[in-house]
Amino acid sequence: MSSSSVNLEEMPSESLMNELLRRMKCASKPENRLILIGPPGSGKGTQSPVIKDEYCLCHLATGDMLRAAVSAKTPLGVKAKEAMDKGELVSDDLVVGIIDEAMKKPSCQKGFILDGFPRTVVQAQKLDEMLERQGVKIDKVLDFEIDDSILEERITGRWIHPTSDDTAAVLRSRLEAFHKQTEPVINYYSKKGLVTKLNAEKPPKDVTDDIRKVFLSWVFECSKLSSHCYFGPNGTARRLTLLSIEED
Repeated sequence: MSSSSVNLEEMPSESLMNELLRRMKCASKPENRLILIGPPGSGKGTQSPVIKDEYCLCHLATGDMLRAAVSAKTPLGVKAKEAMDKGELVSDDLVVGIIDEAMKKPSCQKGFILDGFPRTVVQAQKLDEMLERQGVKIDKVLDFEIDDSILEERITGRWIHPTSDDTAAVLRSRLEAFHKQTEPVINYYSKKGLVTKLNAEKPPKDVTDDIRKVFLSWVFECSKLSSHCYFGPNGTARRLTLLSIEED
């Protein structure tokens, strides 16, 4: 047995049961591949764990994946480290390759949440090309919309000891850069009919409810194409037909 293998006999019964229940719950979930777009402080970090747990998706953050690949010394990780050691940016092809590797993990069987990528239209195109080779595609892009003034108030309100009067100005500059960078990406996916806008100015619980409604709307779209779909928020499994919604 390799060092990375898990000896089930040594696992607590409660852990085994929890994992079994998780897999049973996830078996009824449809596959979903999501991209989250939104400025810092818009609530993506709050909602990602909720989406991940309720819909059995893995969370792919490009920064975390790069660090993991470099640490594991994978072939792509070695190339990424070489670029970083030279002070160069990691190429789009390398990042897409690392995402491709990460998607093959068992935790990504039902799909993924992609956060922090793509940041440009070229990256979005390369991502689509990679997914197309696998016979899959991005299902939805969630755009966390929030007014810059509210975001500024939300973020600066967390600062206990601002270092200077320039902090708000620096934040505004970063937000301007974010909008300039991501607007073409949002337009790219909007043309594909994939973007759903969320009012991120709402309290987190309300945003979570809106996301659940978005997922339910996908089920109804699915029901137009087939006789039934399996889906259920809060871990419940539901069978949706063209005529009714019935608890399994």
